[in-house]
Amino acid sequence: MNMPRLLSWLAIAGLLFYVFAGPAGQRHEPSVDVAADGAGATAVALAWERQASDVQVTGRGEVARILPDDNEGSRHQRFILRLSNGQTLLVAHNIDLAPRIAGLRVGDEVEFNGEYAWNRQGGVLHWTHRDPRGRHEAGWLKHEGRTYH
Repeated sequence: MNMPRLLSWLAIAGLLFYVFAGPAGQRHEPSVDVAADGAGATAVALAWERQASDVQVTGRGEVARILPDDNEGSRHQRFILRLSNGQTLLVAHNIDLAPRIAGLRVGDEVEFNGEYAWNRQGGVLHWTHRDPRGRHEAGWLKHEGRTYH
């Protein structure tokens, strides 16, 4: 085998190793089914630690901050939950596909089921609604006895 061809194969092997094993040999699985504890903090903390995304999580948290709606593209009601372990989680709830949580206030408890996506600040929870095409697991939010999905 000639040198350029060998280098090409090594580059491809290195890229595949990086994609499937991640930097420093740490495995990053894009779709990890993590069982949540009662508060969901363990599942979210594990996903954050692994820098994982596309992880379905269920739990609850206290509203720490209410943010302005994101009105670019699909509209999203946004707020930050503080989980029992102190980690924060940005919730991006699609209000074009599900009702807005009415009367949401700082300090309120919100239960959640949705898809976690990693970021340096603690992560984002989205897909907190039904998929109108039926291709994605349905999520939901619960606030004061009412389920939003």
